[in-house]
Amino acid sequence: MAAPVDLELKKAFTELQAKMIDTQQKAQLADLQIEQLNRVKKHASLTHAEIGALPGNTRMYEGVGRMFILQSKEEINNQLTDKQKTAEDKIKELEQKKSYLERSVKEAEDNIREMLLSRRAQ
Repeated sequence: MAAPVDLELKKAFTELQAKMIDTQQKAQLADLQIEQLNRVKKHASLTHAEIGALPGNTRMYEGVGRMFILQSKEEINNQLTDKQKTAEDKIKELEQKKSYLERSVKEAEDNIREMLLSRRAQ
């Protein structure tokens, strides 16, 4: 009877190990994406602050590929605020995804602990 129990536990442990590795990789990727989005958000806020200090009639250009397009100060400010908002939204989504991944790994660990305790009780 010990052999089926060992096989069951071994299978559970290998599944947990695979899940842990996968989750750790996804969490690291989420961390990298959050860092990159924080940089984008900070860059947009700094640019917005610098543009705010310029007079209203200043000619401003937006880089598009290999050329520049004349834009009004309002349009550029709107684009920068939109960029900040989208970065904040994506950061929130990634943080939720990361917490979900961490919870799922914790639940899997708890399930294996329960399995071990139930096997010991038998």
